[in-house]
Amino acid sequence: MSIQLDAATYVHAKPATAHSYILPAVVDVLENSFQEANETAVFDLGCGTGGAASVLAEKGYDVVGVDPSEDGIAKAKAVHPDLPLEIGSGYDDLSSRYGTFDAVISLEVVEHVYDPKAFTATMYDLVKPGGIAVVSTPFHGYWKNLALAVSGKMDDHFMPLKSHGHIKFWSPGTLSTLLHETGFEDVDFEYVGRIPLLAKSMIAIAQKPN
Repeated sequence: MSIQLDAATYVHAKPATAHSYILPAVVDVLENSFQEANETAVFDLGCGTGGAASVLAEKGYDVVGVDPSEDGIAKAKAVHPDLPLEIGSGYDDLSSRYGTFDAVISLEVVEHVYDPKAFTATMYDLVKPGGIAVVSTPFHGYWKNLALAVSGKMDDHFMPLKSHGHIKFWSPGTLSTLLHETGFEDVDFEYVGRIPLLAKSMIAIAQKPN
């Protein structure tokens, strides 16, 4: 039996495949930024089925998350009933609803949003002064794009015939510009999944001024 997927449907509630190389780096970022996990509040913006939120909660972080997919949140609640994961969008006034957090993570989400400036503005409002935003997205740089073109893999990578999927393709320069224009400072990058020049994803770590 075939499974028809759309933007609001998940096959299962397991962590996404990309989490195998993204989450360890995100955990390291949080551990290097905050002294005690049990004193650190984290908001997961675009939590999907709760895979990342569950891992962070197990490590002692106080995690709250939202996702616009009713299907994703239903699966998250079935598998992680103790986690406060709810339906919500990066276009909502989330800070009025949930307050502010030491860190906001958003993993493999920003490439799916139509209005990234509104999305990162919501993220900015959720971060406490002096806190951080941690944003991962597929990496696009000169050498990786060249390798895709030379190998004939560009169509497979961008998947233009797939419904929904990725609609924005970020480089370190464009993502850094987006975060700086939102008001974040000191944007740094880590590269995961392969060697940096051909990385599968990049992780931006940005600080909100005090």
